[in-house]
Amino acid sequence: MNHGIPHDFMDSVERLTKEHYKKCMEQRFKELVASKALEGLEAEVTDMDWESTFHLCHLPESNMAEIPDLSDEYRKVMKEFAVKLEKLAEELLDLFCENIGLEKGYLKKAFYGAKGPTFGTKVSNYPPCPTPDKIKGLRAHTDAGGIILLFQDPVVGGLQLLKDGEWVDVPPLRHSIVINLGDQLEVITNGKYKSVEHRVIAQTDGTRMSLASFYNPGSDAVIYPAPALVEKEAEEKNKQVYPKFVFEEYMKLYAGLKFQAKEPRFEAMKAMEATAPIATA
Repeated sequence: MNHGIPHDFMDSVERLTKEHYKKCMEQRFKELVASKALEGLEAEVTDMDWESTFHLCHLPESNMAEIPDLSDEYRKVMKEFAVKLEKLAEELLDLFCENIGLEKGYLKKAFYGAKGPTFGTKVSNYPPCPTPDKIKGLRAHTDAGGIILLFQDPVVGGLQLLKDGEWVDVPPLRHSIVINLGDQLEVITNGKYKSVEHRVIAQTDGTRMSLASFYNPGSDAVIYPAPALVEKEAEEKNKQVYPKFVFEEYMKLYAGLKFQAKEPRFEAMKAMEATAPIATA
């Protein structure tokens, strides 16, 4: 809360997102459900999610003009929303720096590739599901990137995170932005911050809106634990466990392993690093 984004503006984002889903996405989703025979599931489905999505890119280049079916008003509002969220993400990164003893601006700089960071929004809707015990709205995973800012439905719930081995509800709270952390922040902070495993449980009533905006490193950014934190850990006799890699390489690996544990991904990157060390500029 207290994120500085006006509540009436957030109401506009919600209204336009829901209107767009009704007008352009709902029928497509129903056709998809029919074509994949997902209507009367009797066995659990583990290779699909009960969600309707599209992606907007903001940085390094916007794809907003290329997305069909968006009204001019929706494009304009989402462009403005992205600017506000980008500012919020960078403010939060500086608070994280302060919190763990890194110099101000360190995390933002660590995310910068030749063209700055990557920033985009996954616009999702989770329609009512007749068999929520057989299919997830979104299967459990950690996010690959940096900091995720989620604007979720104020009424329909379903988001859960894993805390101490238990799934905990993240309840809807009107006008809030839920902050989630991805794998890259875990690596850069040498585990001081951990990426959060989460999932979406499909609901039998109501369509849940979800706008997840991902402030990620640039594709060519070299990611590695902050030396200041590694030195501190060494003094405390904790050995550095995180690899060094180019973000794009991690994303290639993540694409096939998204719904699996993060630790083998880190180990795979470590193995790649051992065979082909990466220089840091």
